[in-house]
Amino acid sequence: MSERLLAEVFVEFADTLVDDFDLMEFLHRLTVRCADVLGIAAAGLLLADQHGALRVVAASTERTRLLELLQLQTDQGPCAECFHTGQPVAVADLATAIGRWPGFVTEARQIGFASVHALPMRLRTDVIGALNLFNTQTGALDADTIRLGRALADVATIGLLQARAIRDRDTLAEQLQTALNTRIVLEQAKGVIAERRRLDMDQSFTLLRSTARGSNRRLSDLARAVVDGSETL
Repeated sequence: MSERLLAEVFVEFADTLVDDFDLMEFLHRLTVRCADVLGIAAAGLLLADQHGALRVVAASTERTRLLELLQLQTDQGPCAECFHTGQPVAVADLATAIGRWPGFVTEARQIGFASVHALPMRLRTDVIGALNLFNTQTGALDADTIRLGRALADVATIGLLQARAIRDRDTLAEQLQTALNTRIVLEQAKGVIAERRRLDMDQSFTLLRSTARGSNRRLSDLARAVVDGSETL
């Protein structure tokens, strides 16, 4: 692991600790950076909405996002288990967990994942979500990698708190709900772009993000413009 890369990532995240930053861009970037820094294949982030139900808010790849959705639909998988128990979940070889999470393991292995680790995201004593770390090789992550993964999960929690200077859990739930609603708009925008430009969903999201950055616009604002037809990219 490059110490320079690690330093750059934490500096990058520190830059988000200002007023009015783009929360959805921050959460997506977190999953991508998790994969980069931890040397894993992909990462996904699930957060609880105001009713306590898990929702997918970010993933480093489209196939990972769909796999996370499968966890929620079946209520089985490492992230769901991690959230409900509040404890980390580590599976060094997914083949051994087929009886534990049959649907999830089957789909994960079809994608090419061979191992998974889930880390709880905590706000004081409350678990507000979970960070999923996927790898294409079997084997447990070492203690240093797990420790760094927890640090990144903590950074995500800090970013959520900073997003609207949250003071209590009720306000946090409201802000998370806003993020979850924005996620829906982002998915709609990706679908519109994919159909118009004949791209896959990952390519559509890349185009959406690059356009937002290039025009110094919020990712969520641009997504809404694409959906309502006022922006065609």
